[in-house]
Amino acid sequence: MSARFFALAAAAAATTSPALAADITGLWATGSEGGRVEIYRCGKAYCGRVADAARLRINPDLRDVRNSNPALRDRRLKGLVVLQGFTGGPREWKGGPVYDPESGDGAKTGYLKLLSDNKLELKGCVAFFCRTKVWTRLR
Repeated sequence: MSARFFALAAAAAATTSPALAADITGLWATGSEGGRVEIYRCGKAYCGRVADAARLRINPDLRDVRNSNPALRDRRLKGLVVLQGFTGGPREWKGGPVYDPESGDGAKTGYLKLLSDNKLELKGCVAFFCRTKVWTRLR
C-alpha cells in the first residue's frame, strides 16, 4: 500500500479520536430517594447539580436541612451543586468537593469512573474512608 494511504488513514484516525472520548454530561439517576443529578460542563471541568428527587416532587422548595453546617441548611436542594471541578478522562475523573444532600455529608475529593456508557461510579473519600455509589444514565 502507498504511503499516501497510510497518511490519510492516520489523519482520519486523528480527527475521529476526540469523538470517541467518553461524555458524562446528561441526567443520571443516583439510585436512592429517586434522586437525579445533571452533570454539565463548568469551564474545562465537569460539575453536577440536583435536578430532581422524590422529596422534591412533593415539595419543590425543600432546603438542605441535613447539612452538617447549620449556616448552609437554608439552601434550596433543587439546583444545588453536588459535584465540582472534575477533570481527567476519558473514563476516569478526579475533583471535588462532592456533597450528598441525602445524608448531609461531603468529601473534599471525589472520583468518577465510567463503567459503561450508562453506568457511572462515584466515590467520595474523607481520609481513608470512602463511600461509593453507581449512577445510571437517564439521558
